[in-house]
Amino acid sequence: MVMQLAGNSVSNAIALGTATVIPRDHIHINQTRLSTDQVSAETSRYKAAVEKAKQQLIDISNTIPEDTPADIYSFIDTHLLMLGDPTLYEAPAQIIEQELCNAEWALQQQHDILLRVFEEIDDPYLQTRRDDIAHVVNRIQRVLIGETSLTDIVGDKDFSTQIIVIDDLSPAEIISIHQRGVAGFITEFGGPLSHSAILAHSLRIPAIIGAHGARHLLQPGESVVIDGEKRSVIASPCKRTKAWYRNKAREYKRRKNALASLRDEPAITLDKQLITLQANVELPEDIRAAKKAGCAGIGLLRTEYLYMNREQLPSEEEQFNAYRNIVRRMKGAPVTIRTLDLGADKQVDSGRSDMPLPSNPALGLRAVRLCLQDQSLFHAQLRAILRASAYGPIRIMIPMISTVNEIRQVRTHIQTVQAALRRERIRFDENIPLGTMIEVPAAAIAANLFAEYCDFMSIGTNDLIQYTLAIDRVDDAVNYLYDPMHPAILALIKMTLDAGKKAGIHVSMCGEMAGDTRFTRLLLGLGLTEFSMQASSLLEVKSIVRETSIETLSRPVRKILYSKDSARTYDLLHDINTRSM
Repeated sequence: MVMQLAGNSVSNAIALGTATVIPRDHIHINQTRLSTDQVSAETSRYKAAVEKAKQQLIDISNTIPEDTPADIYSFIDTHLLMLGDPTLYEAPAQIIEQELCNAEWALQQQHDILLRVFEEIDDPYLQTRRDDIAHVVNRIQRVLIGETSLTDIVGDKDFSTQIIVIDDLSPAEIISIHQRGVAGFITEFGGPLSHSAILAHSLRIPAIIGAHGARHLLQPGESVVIDGEKRSVIASPCKRTKAWYRNKAREYKRRKNALASLRDEPAITLDKQLITLQANVELPEDIRAAKKAGCAGIGLLRTEYLYMNREQLPSEEEQFNAYRNIVRRMKGAPVTIRTLDLGADKQVDSGRSDMPLPSNPALGLRAVRLCLQDQSLFHAQLRAILRASAYGPIRIMIPMISTVNEIRQVRTHIQTVQAALRRERIRFDENIPLGTMIEVPAAAIAANLFAEYCDFMSIGTNDLIQYTLAIDRVDDAVNYLYDPMHPAILALIKMTLDAGKKAGIHVSMCGEMAGDTRFTRLLLGLGLTEFSMQASSLLEVKSIVRETSIETLSRPVRKILYSKDSARTYDLLHDINTRSM
């Protein structure tokens, strides 16, 4: 019987294959009390499990071809570093000794401690750091209970016709099955911003994540189709459906293989409108992939990495050196630096305060609110950014702006820092542009007012959608409600773009929606001319831009804006994506 399951896709890729269902269940941890003479052996058992987990990752790393992009290795390296960190290597052993409990229970207690810290983070990208901890802890737990690893389960079999169906996959496991040539995978859990999703996209593995109940609804050996564009899984498709998807898969593969030739080509539409395609950079290591994709600059440089996993705040000099190095590497291409987007109570040890945790951190003291309250924190970063601006084009972007008064205060702080630098005879760009993130619904609604006080605006769709629809996109229980096509979201985007056009300032988009090719033509039709995205999406977006005439989009996009039927809206979106423009 034909059946269709919905989930989140990592790309528009198509895959056909046979379901290989891995019946791996969630690990249930029970507490066991130990006697004092059992503690030493239990501590040794725990540390031996950590060492075995390390060796598993090293073995996977050794199978990765030498010409693999560095960002693929980084997932393994990150997990290896975590396995050597005292918070996971020493702390559980101390819990064993203090509470006289088994290793599994001690590790779970430490995991819960770390998880509570990460739950206070509102930034979706930084929230995914908790995925890394969860995957590392899960690997150790499975070693402790003696479970066979997924790498051992798949062995050296050829998986080129197989679609793995499993509860969840860690980045290391994805790399492992990728080496076996897996056709695709389906997981019951996980979100579109998880590192597993990002890695699958980077490796071009067709995947549907968060397809609840997939392991029970899909049968081993059953024919399965992954439709990335429709974010769905089709089970037991008929012969005609299979043939149609085979043709579509071949066309998708042909397009992907042709993308590399577009690297140095302009992102210009059929009606000769130049579109700016920039890259989002989370870590300096991302710059290599961004330049390889031919980005026109960095549209979003996240600075939180400088504050993470350390006891002391980064000094002005450290920040200056980091920003200057990035600017130099971009060789004249513009770099948009977003100021710190964390709160004093978040996971970054260097940013902690003695204040009690807020009851709702997503709406609390964070981002620009924290920076305006902590002048020393803000001024150190502003000085570093301004000093780096002497070495290449930089724009300053402020997150979570919700009032015009905040923009005024930011300008006052910048002017204060500029005056100090002049007195010290330190060079900087006197005309450095200041922009705001439009990610709070109030900012989008009042974008016409905000546009009067800034030099540019950038729409952060991740938070804008979450705040507008009151959902957490990394929460499996509600992320099905995350809908970029919601009428309210499209209206807010249109308001912002219109406000920028009226004020004569640039408006970009740096959220995930900017790199999702399902929405490229829609955004072009709404008037967006500056996109910033993950480097892995840039060439595909460029390909669509070069095959599109914006003039032909006004009527179908207007139909989408005024559609009252959600299903009809997606049908209209499909129409503009499939017909010649």
